[in-house]
Amino acid sequence: MKWIYKYDEKFNYLPGEEIEIEGDADIPKGYTDVRPQDGLYKGKYNETKRAWYESATQEYIDSLQPKPMPPSEIDLLKQQNADLLQQLADLEQIAEEQSKTTTELIKLLNEKGVT
Repeated sequence: MKWIYKYDEKFNYLPGEEIEIEGDADIPKGYTDVRPQDGLYKGKYNETKRAWYESATQEYIDSLQPKPMPPSEIDLLKQQNADLLQQLADLEQIAEEQSKTTTELIKLLNEKGVT
């Protein structure tokens, strides 16, 4: 016994139309004993090469992919928290630099006798 796989007049694979025949039986027209590989979106059979290939366009394949889920409220809050922590770190660095600059200016003014 062997499985055979059906295709239409344009050689498009017809999933679910497989049948099992005796091992020595003739393969009917519109069938092949070449199993389509897994992962084909729109399998098409090439009789000359005795092989299946993908006939779906990338656009078609992409249209079948699930749309990404919008971020949850918790994910949004996590991102906002991370952004605020980064802003805080940036402001602390600026404040530290300004404090050093102010200290240097006061030191220079004291050296010049200006107070």
